[in-house]
Amino acid sequence: QVQLVESGGGLVQAGGSLRVSCTASGRPISTLAMAWFRQVPGKERESVAAISRSGGNILYADSVKGRFTVSRDHAKNTVYLQMNSLKPEDTAVYYCAARLSTWVSADPQLYNYWGQGTQVTVSS
Repeated sequence: QVQLVESGGGLVQAGGSLRVSCTASGRPISTLAMAWFRQVPGKERESVAAISRSGGNILYADSVKGRFTVSRDHAKNTVYLQMNSLKPEDTAVYYCAARLSTWVSADPQLYNYWGQGTQVTVSS
């Protein structure tokens, strides 16, 4: 059993920065491929970033490439998403996800474990 808990969401002005965290329990994240997704009302859940078990393979959505950074801290059993140069279109509920795989994926259907989500709102 794996549980994921996100934190760090909030309200930030356009151009600002925010870091959201995902802390896992039940398994060490060294055994999990991890990912961040986001969703707004009326739209499908979309991939933001994904990172392999070792951290050696990372994928970013084109819309966030160069602005967002995903990282792992195995000592804290936590994955982070550092979000810089935020835009109003980044406003969404951000979800952490995990799967027992060595490979990263942008497909939400491949992930077994999900957090409850944390709201990120970017104002103009």
